[in-house]
Amino acid sequence: MRPLISMIVPVYNGENFIEKCIKSILDQSLKELQIIIVNDGSKDNTSKIGHEYAEKYPDIIRVIDKENGGHGDAVN
Repeated sequence: MRPLISMIVPVYNGENFIEKCIKSILDQSLKELQIIIVNDGSKDNTSKIGHEYAEKYPDIIRVIDKENGGHGDAVN
């Protein structure tokens, strides 16, 4: 499947909402998509949750872990 849309999800310390966000995107009717989670140096379990979903959906979800640089840096 070639993705039509790439959803970029920048997140910092989002363990309380990242799972709901991922599920919401996966529940969309459009299936030709990829989800790129950019973990901006979270100190909580955000990265772990993202990687668990990336293992379940390796063709759809990718996690990028980076040092904290702020929202603009994470989006870029």
